[in-house]
Amino acid sequence: MADEANRTAFIEIQGRMIETSGKLKQVQTQIRNKETEKKRAYLTLEELKQLSDDTNTYKAIGRTFVLEPKAVLMNEQEQKLKDGETAIASLQTSKEYLEKHMAEVENNLRELLQQDPGLARQIMTMSVA
Repeated sequence: MADEANRTAFIEIQGRMIETSGKLKQVQTQIRNKETEKKRAYLTLEELKQLSDDTNTYKAIGRTFVLEPKAVLMNEQEQKLKDGETAIASLQTSKEYLEKHMAEVENNLRELLQQDPGLARQIMTMSVA
């Protein structure tokens, strides 16, 4: 009876661990993407700063390029930079939460396996076979 309860608990903890690690990988990917967008906005902004104010600047919209004032393009890039920083900060918070949750799940799993050495042996034989 207790063996079956421990096995059920193990399966539940294993599911939470898989779910949490998937979410963590997803957040890490989103952070990388936002950092890339932020870097692109920063580099574009730096290039725009080097141009004189009377230079014709164009914005890409699909396959079309539209004439835009330099100030408008600079404001857009600055906004993208700020949005990227905000999104990265939010994603970092989510990442920290998920890492704490992952550690908690790992501790729960470790405690369960220490509590029931027979279950640990069964798991080891299943993973080898």
